[in-house]
Amino acid sequence: MNLIIVESPTKARTISKFLGKEYKILPSFGHIRDLPEKEFGVEIENNFRVKYVILPKAKKTIPILKKASQEAQKIILATDEDREGESIAWHLQEVLSFENPLRIVFHEITKPAIEQALQSPRPIDMNLVNAQQARRVLDRLVGYKLSPFLWEKIAKGLSAGRVQSVAVRLIVEREREIEKFKPKEYWSLTALLSTQKGEHFSALLIKKNGKDVSSTKIETKKEVDEILKDLEGAQYIIKKIEKTKIEKRPFPPFTTSTLQQTAWQKFKFPAKLTMNLAQTLYEKGYITYHRTDSLNLSPLSLSAAKNFILEKIGEEYWPGKFVKYKTKSSTSQEAHEAIRPTFVQKTPDSLRLNNQNLLKLYTLIWQRFLASQMTPALFDSTSVEIMAKKYTFKAEGQSLKFDGFLKIYPLKLEEKILPTLQENEELILLKLTPHQHFTQPPPRYTEASLVKVLEKYGIGRPSTYASIISTIQERNYVVKNKEKKFIPTEMGKIVNDLLVAHFPQIVDIGFTAQMEKKLDKIAQGEIGWQEVCYEFWVPFSQNLEEKYRQIKKSDFLQNTNKKCPYCKSYLVERFSKFGKFYACSNFPECRYTETLMHNNQEEIICPKCQKGRIVAKRSKKGKIFYACSNFPECNLALWGKPIPEKDTAFPSLCPKCGAILIEKNRKIICSNERCNYKSKSNN
Repeated sequence: MNLIIVESPTKARTISKFLGKEYKILPSFGHIRDLPEKEFGVEIENNFRVKYVILPKAKKTIPILKKASQEAQKIILATDEDREGESIAWHLQEVLSFENPLRIVFHEITKPAIEQALQSPRPIDMNLVNAQQARRVLDRLVGYKLSPFLWEKIAKGLSAGRVQSVAVRLIVEREREIEKFKPKEYWSLTALLSTQKGEHFSALLIKKNGKDVSSTKIETKKEVDEILKDLEGAQYIIKKIEKTKIEKRPFPPFTTSTLQQTAWQKFKFPAKLTMNLAQTLYEKGYITYHRTDSLNLSPLSLSAAKNFILEKIGEEYWPGKFVKYKTKSSTSQEAHEAIRPTFVQKTPDSLRLNNQNLLKLYTLIWQRFLASQMTPALFDSTSVEIMAKKYTFKAEGQSLKFDGFLKIYPLKLEEKILPTLQENEELILLKLTPHQHFTQPPPRYTEASLVKVLEKYGIGRPSTYASIISTIQERNYVVKNKEKKFIPTEMGKIVNDLLVAHFPQIVDIGFTAQMEKKLDKIAQGEIGWQEVCYEFWVPFSQNLEEKYRQIKKSDFLQNTNKKCPYCKSYLVERFSKFGKFYACSNFPECRYTETLMHNNQEEIICPKCQKGRIVAKRSKKGKIFYACSNFPECNLALWGKPIPEKDTAFPSLCPKCGAILIEKNRKIICSNERCNYKSKSNN
């Protein structure tokens, strides 16, 4: 019997379908050991020796794997082909004392791929293992050394990350660009025109005396009014018609990054969900490995796509040759493949997937791969220039003549059909309409645009984008607004500002990108992993020691003229990991705290004592509740935001029992649990 160890039960079940009884396939359930959770685990003085511990979840798995390995003739480690998979294989070898285990890798979980991998095993690649170790140690150096600094100087519970902090910086800086942005007024002018046959179309003013006045060139209403006056009585004559054929080429197949971006744009899937769904599809054998930045496609897959297009779609949709794409990434492994279906014949309709999100993602991958090998879409484009005195208007039309790849991969493309027009034809002006516009600030990041900028600057790797985005939200450094765009929290701004001012390398885009390149060099065997860690640690530790002396916690306190209801001392603004709050300056003798009201939050007078105001507080478990600021004299507390009464400073009362109405789960309910009054929230 030969033992094959993989990461997951799903992957094990899929591989077992292709192999005979001489193989036993068992899952490790991911990593079996890691750095300790509650201690540093890195001996810096001992050349960065790492202390690994068995993970609790692996304590049941290890004896099963150990017993099976003792009965096996060959031990084959078939974990994923990336650094993380190589690391899992190495940890299995170390913990279970395997002697010269066989290591196999494959890009897809299909019978031919597994059989080919079994014919060409290799040893564990320690360069890949060391690259993963270096990343893990660098992250531990920052997290375990910088986080306590934040606890001491700002607030307990805060944390810093080597890559995540750069992502937060991007979001904070974008928000400040938006805050500083001053809209600039500009105008456009549209002419509604008609042919002599009564066919209507519109044209936009683009030139005055041959000079461009499109975009933001007309700055005031006065300017546009002068143009309108100039155009009184003008003749509108067609001076130029240009007709061209436009090809829209298909997109390349997906990489990890483009899959995450497109899944967000089409389905609003967070990056983490996309990766989880892709992992499931890969382990079921439906798609190739989903952690890749390569655009390469295997000859077999190209031939399969060609045959499918010719047989199922039509000869006119085959471009006559294979379409090959080259990645711009300098670190891409061309031996790897882009993300594609393992068998293009498995159409989305033929799959039995109970999970609709799985089906959506598979459909997207299947369509994108097939479309990448199809003919371009063809459009007829018409551009018409119309003269009116010294002014030039432009009308553009576009119509689809051949759908090409759009037959499989539809896009939202608007057709605009112009009437049949002739040069020197005189048109009838129906209406001139000026439009006021204002320049817009740069947009906030979405998951898609954040992934795109992380990839652009070389921050992290495609396989880490999902965890980066999840981590910065879990740490409460950024949140999503109603449009699902990222906004930094107050604490996110505070931590970012401290890191930018005092630990610039940690949040420097260029430095972080260079570190990723060094990790790639470790993976390629060009430099040692301890060397990279040492080069980072020495200046970082010296700077950290200096900042412990320089920065004081009092630097982050702000005095107020508010007085403590307990002891009448003045309140100060302090920080917790949830943001600012009021605290008594007489701490620790007096432990009174109060949550700051946001600027847009109404002040509501407490109806019980009619002296204090209702303020938001946070429980020891981090949950928000609302209480009277006159505590302890008044003990009013509510587990929901009170609803202000119209035209008064008091809360609205329940029409059934007279208790305070609160908002909870987007519904207005009575704060009296015995009362069942409910109504929909106005929000």
